[in-house]
Amino acid sequence: MASQAVQRLLLLLLLSAAIPFSAAGPEEGGVLLRFKSTLPGLGAALRSWVSGATPCNANRTTWEGVICFNGHVWGIQLEDRGLAGGGLDLSPLADLRGLRTISFMRNSLEGQLPDLSRLGSLKAAYFSRNRFSGEIPDSTFAGMRSLKKLWLSENEFSGQIPATLAGLGKLMELRLDHNKFVGRIPDFRQPELEKADVSFNRLEGPIPGSLAKMHPGLFQGNDGLCGKPLSVSCDDNGRPKRRVSGWLVAAIILACIMAVAAAVLLFKHGRSSNKTADGGDVADKLEKGDDGAGSAAVAASKESTGAGKGGKRAAAVGGKKINSKENDFHGRLTFLQEGRDRFELHDLLRASAEVLGSGAFGSSYKAAVAGSGAVVVKRFKEMNGAGREDFVEHMRRLGRLSHPNLLPVVAYYYKEEEKLLVSDFVPYGSLARLLHGNCSSDAPALDWPAKLKIVKGVARGLAYLYDELPVLSLPHGHLKSSNVLLTDAFVPLLADYALAPVMNSTVASRLMVAYKSPEAAQFGRPSKKSDVWSFGILILEILTGMFPAADFHCKGPAGSGDIAAWVREAAGQEDELIDGEMRKTMRIALECCEEDVEKRLEMRDALERIEGLKDGDEGQ
Repeated sequence: MASQAVQRLLLLLLLSAAIPFSAAGPEEGGVLLRFKSTLPGLGAALRSWVSGATPCNANRTTWEGVICFNGHVWGIQLEDRGLAGGGLDLSPLADLRGLRTISFMRNSLEGQLPDLSRLGSLKAAYFSRNRFSGEIPDSTFAGMRSLKKLWLSENEFSGQIPATLAGLGKLMELRLDHNKFVGRIPDFRQPELEKADVSFNRLEGPIPGSLAKMHPGLFQGNDGLCGKPLSVSCDDNGRPKRRVSGWLVAAIILACIMAVAAAVLLFKHGRSSNKTADGGDVADKLEKGDDGAGSAAVAASKESTGAGKGGKRAAAVGGKKINSKENDFHGRLTFLQEGRDRFELHDLLRASAEVLGSGAFGSSYKAAVAGSGAVVVKRFKEMNGAGREDFVEHMRRLGRLSHPNLLPVVAYYYKEEEKLLVSDFVPYGSLARLLHGNCSSDAPALDWPAKLKIVKGVARGLAYLYDELPVLSLPHGHLKSSNVLLTDAFVPLLADYALAPVMNSTVASRLMVAYKSPEAAQFGRPSKKSDVWSFGILILEILTGMFPAADFHCKGPAGSGDIAAWVREAAGQEDELIDGEMRKTMRIALECCEEDVEKRLEMRDALERIEGLKDGDEGQ
């Protein structure tokens, strides 16, 4: 009997081994095609979704926006696809039993939020940065026992927050910020809820005690809210207690201004009497800043150089004595690169400094640190788009990047009101400096092999960012000639990349180059192809030596006019390009500058075509 049982077991094992790996066959493909037919404003997108094809082969797919796992459709990610209009219908997706995540972020979808109740196995749903509006019925989330993450931020939802959200037992992250929700916050008691962002709505009443330990910023922008973690207490009716009168507040502010002014005068007098001969250390530069404001980094550094237990000691920084507290680690640099010589923030601030320039986000300084060579310190004043945990995680993500055409972030300094990023100094300077010098109109002194080498290097670095940071809508976000540094061999190094997730969104939309793309002008938001658009502008700038009109830092007539006119003017120089490879490069650039996002080149396609260009110099 035992031998027969063993034989049957072996037979079962052989049969199971002969069964092929399950894959998402035509039936799942048919579901996706039915869903595609309902998508509003899709146009000719999702061309890879074709009848008769299999969407998933193990964990791989050739269908755009489809995520596969174990041979089945696991997720649908249609972000930045230009979807527009109302009537998003998710009911066809109910037949995808393995579906766990959906994302339609950064489109222009309108109308009511689609009913999610038939997608009971979903773990994550992302609808942020669309134009959804109206009240959300309680039935929308009925039966969603598996939902962990729900993002509805930056829409136009109104009415009360659905009470059914408080009943989603596994909810971990909820983002309802920047809408028009009214009324009270439901009593969220989920044990795993880590973040409930309801900021910038029209909510009122006491904040539930279960949320009292969350960050106050998650509740800002709601004048009617009170209770912890806010500093506004509630009265007996659950409304914010009456605040101090406006006249008294004005008097207090005036007194504070006068006190600060007196302190500044005394401070300046003390500095002038103790100033050293060179007066050029990094601490002085950062403390003065672009606008004369005091630097939190300097203050934190002064506190981080403490001496032995229970005491204070004087540390020399820039030739003057300061007091420092013991064991204050808030002023430490965090290094991202392994094998690097380490130095402390106070070592950096002691170093002699040279102001390199003042950019859109802050100032840059060159510092010569003893034993570590020259580094560049960039001070960011508007890098408050993420909390500490998200900021640190994003810096770690950047620290893992490694490519010959990227300038690595060596270290960073974090404080809520101030951020410093440290990178290596590149002596040869930026591409903008090489092309344009001191805002002169002279043609760039670059031959064709050098130009093509720069174009290829930028393309490779940009494609690498696309591959390594697929979740970011803007893998670079601020690509321009002043953010391309060059070695003495004309190897380009991309700088200031992937900063959009940690930048203040208002400042980013005003200053970052990607937000100047045609789709940003039309829809108010850049797309993932906005970096491709910036790359096309950069190629045109290299080929023609012309200043880009929308990113012009020098005064004069060359900086006037819009970017579309500038592109047309640059394209008009094609007839002057005698070399065939230069003509091909110009055409690639113009396809990268296509105003229609759907017609614009994909980054990988642009790289493939650029790699096929020849420079006529085998020694490159």
